Amino acid sequence: MSSTLYRRGVIHAPSDPFAEAVLVADGVIAWLGTDDAASGLTDSVDEVIDLDGALVAPAFVDAHAHLLETGFVREGVDLTGRGGVRSLAEALDRVATAARDLPPGVVLLGHGWDETSWPEGRGPTREELDRASAGASVYLARVDVHSAVVSTALASALGLEAERGWSPDGCVVGPAHHLARVAARAVDDRRRTALYLAALADAAAHGIASVHEHSAPYIDTRDGLRSLLEMTRDPESRLPSVVGYRGELCVTVDDARELLEAIPGLTGIGGDLNVDGSLGSRTAALRSPYRDDPTASAGGSATPAGELYLTGEQVSNHVAAVTRAGVHAGFHVIGDLAMDELLLGLRAAAEVEGIEAIRAAGHRAESAAMIDAPHLAALVLLGVRLSMQPAFDAAWGGPDGMYAARLGAGRAAALNPFADLAAAGLPLAFGSDSPITPFDPWGAVRAAMWHHQKDQRLSARTAFRAHTRSGWRLAGLAGTGAGELRIGAPAHLAVWRAEHLVAERADGTITAWSTDTNVGAPLLPDLEPSAPDPVCIRTVRDGVVVFDTMT
Repeated sequence: MSSTLYRRGVIHAPSDPFAEAVLVADGVIAWLGTDDAASGLTDSVDEVIDLDGALVAPAFVDAHAHLLETGFVREGVDLTGRGGVRSLAEALDRVATAARDLPPGVVLLGHGWDETSWPEGRGPTREELDRASAGASVYLARVDVHSAVVSTALASALGLEAERGWSPDGCVVGPAHHLARVAARAVDDRRRTALYLAALADAAAHGIASVHEHSAPYIDTRDGLRSLLEMTRDPESRLPSVVGYRGELCVTVDDARELLEAIPGLTGIGGDLNVDGSLGSRTAALRSPYRDDPTASAGGSATPAGELYLTGEQVSNHVAAVTRAGVHAGFHVIGDLAMDELLLGLRAAAEVEGIEAIRAAGHRAESAAMIDAPHLAALVLLGVRLSMQPAFDAAWGGPDGMYAARLGAGRAAALNPFADLAAAGLPLAFGSDSPITPFDPWGAVRAAMWHHQKDQRLSARTAFRAHTRSGWRLAGLAGTGAGELRIGAPAHLAVWRAEHLVAERADGTITAWSTDTNVGAPLLPDLEPSAPDPVCIRTVRDGVVVFDTMT
C-alpha cells in the first residue's frame, strides 16, 4: 500500500476543525494536523498533494441507487426538463429523431418524462408513439420509473394487453410495467458490465465512494448483482464500493439463506421490495384518494387511492425470515396507507421474533415520504432506519409542485419531514434513487437545508452527515469509523473546489471561514440557493483514487 499526504488545504475533521493537512497510509487516515507540521512528513511519504486551498471532506454515500438503470438512462432518449424537454410535443420530436437511426429489432428506450411540468398536462399515448417512431418498439419510463408508456409493437410482442396494469392508451403500471421493463432492458453480460462501469464512473465524479445498489427481479438479474459485487469488492478495482440489496420476497428463513448463498456479499434482502408505488404515477397507496384524479389514476390503475403491492402478512413473514438469517430487510414505501401496512407487518414480526431482535437487525424503509406522528413513534420503537431522497422535495415539493397537485397543499406540506425524523433520533441516510434524480450529493444536502417547509429544514452539518456517515451506518458498517476523517478511520474522502467555505456555529447560524475559536466547527461549502456548486477534483475509497482531475 502507498501513502499520500494532502497539505495546504481545509480538512473537514470534527476532531481537528483547523486541520490543513491529512495523511493517508495503508488505506486509513494516519495523521491530521497543520501545514507547518506536515512539512516534517514530506520525505517519508510516497506522494504529496498540494491542495491549494481545496476542501477535503468525507466522501459521500448514495444510500439508494440503481446502477444498471442509471447506465441505460445515460444512453437512452433524455425526456427530462433538465435535458431540455419542456412539452409533450418536444418529447415526441425526440422520439422521432431517435427512431430514424434505430437498428432493426432494437427497443427504443426513453426516460424521465414528467407530464406535470408540460403545458399539455399529460403523457404520451401509444398511438402517438406509434406515429413518432414509425411503428418501432418503444419503452418510455416516467421520471419515477413506476410507470411507462409503450408502443403497440412492444405491447403486442410481450402480450401486455392481457397483463394487470395495462391501459389501452399504452400506459403500464404494476405487473405489466415490470414485464415491459425487463424485456426492454435485456442485455448480454458485456454490455451490462459497460453500463455498470459508466454509472459508477458518474458516481465517483460526484464525490461518491459508496453506492447502495437496490436490485430486484424487474430491475436486474441475480447474476448481474453478483458480478457487480464481485467487480467492486476490492478497492484496487478503482471503483466505488457497492453495498448490495436484493428485493426478493421471502417467506421462510430458508428462502433468505438461499438468496444469501446465491449472491455472496449481499448486505440486505429488500430495498426495492415495494409495498406500493409512487405519487407521480398515482400508484402510492393512500388513506384517501388522489386530489387530481380521484376516479381513475394515470396508467390505468382501477384504484383512486393507489395500490398496496404487499400485505402486512407478507411483510411480517419477510422480516422474520430475514432477521433469522442474520441480515436486514428493506422496503420501498411512499404512501401513508403503505406505511400503515409496513408497520403492521413489522409489529407482527416483533411479536414472533421479539422486539429486540427486530431493533437489532436495523431494517430499512426506503423513501418513506408520508410519515405522521404515530408512524414516527412506531418507527423509533421498532428501530427502523430511513433512506430518503431530498432531491424529491426540491423537484416536486412546494405549493405549485407535483405533490400538491396529487395530494392537495395540506397533505403535500407534510411530506419528507426531515427535521422531525432527525429530532426523533431516527437513523437517516440520503441518496438519489438514481436515475430518478441524478447523482448530485451536494444538491441533496442543499435540498434538505432548504426544504419547502421551513420547519423541516436540516442544518448543513446534519444533512451532510446523512449523506456521508449515515450511509455506512445503514449498511451496518458504522463501527469501522467510515464517514469521518479521523485517525484510524478508512480513507473514504473527496477533494472539492468551492468558492466559499462556511462554518456552522452551535446555534445553527452560519459564518464565513474564521480562525475564531468560538466557531470550532468543520467547514463546508456555502450551500445558499444562489451559491455555485462545489466541483469534485478527486474521490478516494480506502485510500485508492477512484476519480481524479488533480494529476
